[in-house]
Amino acid sequence: MELLVQIVLLVAGFFLLIKGADWFVEGASKLADKFGIPQLVIGLTIVAFGTSAPEAAVSISAALKGNEAVALAIGNVVGSNIINLLLILGITATITPLVVQKSTLQYEIPYVIFISIVLPVLGYFDGTVSRVDGLVLAALMVVYMLYLLRAAKNGNTVVEEIEESSDNDSLIKMIVMIVLGLGMIVLGSDVTVDAASALAVAFGMSERLIGLTIVAFGTSLPELITSVTAAIKGKADIAIGNIVGSNIFNILFVLGIAAIITPIGYAASFKIDSIVMIAAAVLLLICVANKERKLKRWGGIAMLSGCVVYFVYLFQS
Repeated sequence: MELLVQIVLLVAGFFLLIKGADWFVEGASKLADKFGIPQLVIGLTIVAFGTSAPEAAVSISAALKGNEAVALAIGNVVGSNIINLLLILGITATITPLVVQKSTLQYEIPYVIFISIVLPVLGYFDGTVSRVDGLVLAALMVVYMLYLLRAAKNGNTVVEEIEESSDNDSLIKMIVMIVLGLGMIVLGSDVTVDAASALAVAFGMSERLIGLTIVAFGTSLPELITSVTAAIKGKADIAIGNIVGSNIFNILFVLGIAAIITPIGYAASFKIDSIVMIAAAVLLLICVANKERKLKRWGGIAMLSGCVVYFVYLFQS
C-alpha cells in the first residue's frame, strides 16, 4: 500500500511540475507582453526558463534536502539530457527526418558538447559542483543568452512566439497564474523528490538510478510530447534546436543556479553517465553533419539503439 501511495505521489508531483511550469510561462509571458516587453526578450527568458523549470525545481529541491537525495540533482539533469537526445530525438527522427538550422549545427551543438564536458570536469575531481563552479556555469549561460539574443536579432535563429495577451486577460488573472504556477512548481518538486527517494529505498535502487531514469523521464515529458506531436503534424523543423537549447539550459541554468544556492555532490558513479551524455551530443553532430543538414531515420534508429544500450547498462550496473 505504501508503495502505491509513493507512485501516486510521484505522478502527482510530475503533474504539478509540468502544469505549474505551463501556467507560469503563460501568465508571465502575457504579463510581460501587456507591459510592452518585446516578444524576443520574452521568448529568450521566460519561455526558456519555463521549459527547464521542472528540472530546476527538482534539482534545487534535491540539493537543499542534502544527504542521499542530492544524487537526484545531478542524475535528473544528466538523465534528462540523455533522454532528450537519444530517446526524444530518436523517436521524432524515426517518425520524420528533422532539418537542423545552420546556426544550430555550427554553434549550438558544439556548445552543448563543450558544456557537457565542462560539467564532469568541474565536478569529478573534487566530487562537488561548488558555488564557484555554479558561477562558472551561470557565466556560460550568460554567454549563451547573449549569443541567442544576437542571433535572433539577425534572424539566424528561431525564437518561440508567445500568444499575445487579449483584453479578456486581466492583470489579476495573470498574477494568479504566475503565483499558482510557481507554487505548483515548488510543491511538485518537493513531492517528486520525496516520492522518488522513498521509491529508491523501497526498490533497493540508488538515488542516482532513480534520478537518471524515472525522474529524468518525468521532467522530460513536456519535450517528448511537444516533439512527437510536432513530428506527427509535420512541424518538427525546430525540434533539434529546441532539444539542444533545453540541454544547454539544463546544465548551465539548472545546475548553475542549484550549485550557487548550495554545493551539489558529484559522485564518481556519474562518470559513465557523463560520458554517455557527451557521446549522445557527439552522435547528434555526426548524424546531422551531411549536405541536407538532416537527422534522418537511420540517425534516429542509431540514437534509439544507443538509448536501449545505455538503459540496459544502467539496470545491470
